[in-house]
Amino acid sequence: MRLDLAEKNYSNAGYLVFGSLLLLWLFMPGFIRHFDPTAGGVDPAIWLLIVLGLIAFLMVAALCWWLLNRFWVFLGLPQLNTMVLQFNTLELWQQLSFYWLSFALLLLVGAMCLAAIC
Repeated sequence: MRLDLAEKNYSNAGYLVFGSLLLLWLFMPGFIRHFDPTAGGVDPAIWLLIVLGLIAFLMVAALCWWLLNRFWVFLGLPQLNTMVLQFNTLELWQQLSFYWLSFALLLLVGAMCLAAIC
């Protein structure tokens, strides 16, 4: 089985998530006040800050992916499927440590985006 990640197009899913988060950010205060008329001005704002943190995280991740693709072409590095095949030749502990490191960095960036907003 051949894993070819370079040919898949995930750009539409990103736009869909980003657009739905923007709509959620716009309509959430009215939605909360509709179901709870006693909600103050701060109650919807807390949820809006979390959504704004998610939007900032998605924008940072998209910007990093765009920059990575530009540098990839500029430096003349091999294609992504070649890198995946080379990754599969690594030992299991090396693959797991790379996955854990990637997950930890992604979690750290997400937490820092949320902390920067709140």
